[in-house]
Amino acid sequence: MRKSITTAAVILMTAFGTSIQASTASQSTIVIVHGAWSSAKDFKEVEASLKKDGNEVITVNLPGHGDDNTPVTSLTLQRYVDVVKKAIGTKKNITLVGHSFGGMVISATAEQIPGQIKKLVYLCAFLPSNGESLFSISAADKETHIGQYIQPDEKSGVVGIAKNGILDFFAADAPKKIADVLVPNFKPEPLGPLATPVTLTAANFGKLDKVYIFTEYDHAIGLTLQKSMAKSANITKTYSLPTSHTPFFSQPAVVAAILSQEAK
Repeated sequence: MRKSITTAAVILMTAFGTSIQASTASQSTIVIVHGAWSSAKDFKEVEASLKKDGNEVITVNLPGHGDDNTPVTSLTLQRYVDVVKKAIGTKKNITLVGHSFGGMVISATAEQIPGQIKKLVYLCAFLPSNGESLFSISAADKETHIGQYIQPDEKSGVVGIAKNGILDFFAADAPKKIADVLVPNFKPEPLGPLATPVTLTAANFGKLDKVYIFTEYDHAIGLTLQKSMAKSANITKTYSLPTSHTPFFSQPAVVAAILSQEAK
């Protein structure tokens, strides 16, 4: 039976101290991988909440994102995966979380080190099948607003989002203090990794436990596509948040509560 948990249920469980609270004795390390046009800094409030509850947390900043200025020409999907693998090191029992494009990265990572992964959590993320890329998956999305704002620059090897569409596409419900910083600091995304297909096998990636967190008012990855990907992956446990594509801005405590629960 499919299990879907709403925001209200998460808040109630958190408020009344039920099993969603952290239990440091049994938790895994939580590793978070951000998405396109993003960086590890975007998860600072979620990370703080998780650590306050006693979780061990690693937020990975992918090369070429945030303050990292690695040249676009050297960025590949495998390089992203290698950075995540390096952050994990020899640790095991990993709850690996991916947001948006981060779902492609964690899928490829899990395929390569399945023995170290306890669970994969897709936070409104792309969840591929073998041979799919972000571009091939997103082609089926009839609800995304990206077509209105996308600004590809093939010569430079990047793709941007028009400034007047950043909030609608990415963070319509972000608090003003975040929105005011987000727009002027938005950075183009490298094209190459977005077009790279992943290789996934039933023996490795296919056997791992997976959870999906839906975002109901998402203008980046439509809810219909989110549900289709979760169904195709036979995910039986989902959460549903009434947010835009960036619930770590609008509901960081709720996102942290879900991740704490799933890391137990």
